[in-house]
Amino acid sequence: MNAPLWIGVAAFGGVAATLRFLVDGAVSRRIDGGFPWGTLAVNLSGAFVLGILTGLALSDPAALVAGTAVVGSYTTFSTWMLETQRLAEEGEVAPPAANLLISPALGMALAAAGWALGSVLA
Repeated sequence: MNAPLWIGVAAFGGVAATLRFLVDGAVSRRIDGGFPWGTLAVNLSGAFVLGILTGLALSDPAALVAGTAVVGSYTTFSTWMLETQRLAEEGEVAPPAANLLISPALGMALAAAGWALGSVLA
C-alpha cells in the first residue's frame, strides 16, 4: 500500500463515518420510538452499496477504498449489537429479537440485490 491509498482510506472513511451519523440522526428524528431504526437504515443501505461494489468487481485499491474505508466506516456492527443489548435490557423479547433477525436477513437480501445490480452495471 502506498501513501495516496492510505490518505484515501482515511479521508473517505472520515466522510463515510460523518454520513453515517447524519443518516442515523435523520432517520431517528423521523421515526419515533425505542427501536434503532437509524442504525437499521444505515446498515441495510450499506449492505446494498457493498453488494453493488462487489458486483462491479473493482480493482484491489478501489475495492479497499470503497468497500473498507467508505462502507466499512459507514456501517456499524458494534452499535447494532449495543442497541440490541439495550433493547433486551428493557425486558421485552420482540424488539431485540426483531433487531437480531431483520438486520442480517434484509442485509443479505439487499447485498445480493446490490451484487446483481453491480454485475449488470460492470
